[in-house]
Amino acid sequence: MSRIREALAGISGILVTPYGDDGEIAPEKLVPIIDRSVGAGVDILVVNGNTGEFYSLEEAEAARMCSSVVEMVDGRAPVFAGIGRSIREAERAAKHAAKAGADALMIHQTPDPFVSPRGYSDYVKRVVDAGDGLPVMLYLRNDGMGPKAIAEICSIEGVAGVKWATTNALNLSRAIEESPEDVIWVAGLAEVWAPPLYAVGARGFTSGLINVWPERSVAIRDALAAGDYPGAARLIEGMRVFEDIRAEEMGGTNVTGVKAALSAQGMDCGACRPPGASGLTERQTADLMGFMKEAGLL
Repeated sequence: MSRIREALAGISGILVTPYGDDGEIAPEKLVPIIDRSVGAGVDILVVNGNTGEFYSLEEAEAARMCSSVVEMVDGRAPVFAGIGRSIREAERAAKHAAKAGADALMIHQTPDPFVSPRGYSDYVKRVVDAGDGLPVMLYLRNDGMGPKAIAEICSIEGVAGVKWATTNALNLSRAIEESPEDVIWVAGLAEVWAPPLYAVGARGFTSGLINVWPERSVAIRDALAAGDYPGAARLIEGMRVFEDIRAEEMGGTNVTGVKAALSAQGMDCGACRPPGASGLTERQTADLMGFMKEAGLL
């Protein structure tokens, strides 16, 4: 648990899910992406996260991605397995992740329209039990249940951290105050939002950029860890175009932008599955290529 908490204070790199020409998952295409990320010093690699198109994957596909990534990483960094959907699917996924050798679980916040804080607490407890002792990071995209309810869920044994993916810094600050001191609060909106969330107590951040430019993510991590906010801001400004493209179309180009950048680098991981955008527009492509040329990524 201490190793996982230490890693959470760094970068949680969310891997894409590659597809072949036939549209089927092709985990082997991740080898150069994983090697580059590990070599750059990324602290955690997450399989079946949202940048991994979790909700577009069938249960068997997600299980195969988990096993494959654990094998490819081969102990060089902690692997977190994304867990979610129906409670029975989540329990099966947690059991599979433990058997496959994952180091921890990341529990997606359930998208069900009828979720009570008590019900979500029960969901987390059952996933933790199914995970056979694996530490857990909660993934919160909606903080509507409020700081006290969030704090109660964070008190469940096995919860090591929270990926805070909302812009509500005030609620984050209150949740931190209410929760156990050893919970690590991760800035879950990538590099751009890391500094303001760090300012109220978050440590570590998630990143899709690591698929394309892990060295820049690591430099931002090191600047923030040293308290060099101006330096971090300069580094973030140099990759902001990338994140702006990913945020367009209600976030529907989030993964599309990453995959387009990888393709430009000679690592074709296939198009996104619907409902994500299958490709970038001409203008988005021009913006992306301009960014990558200026950053020396081509």
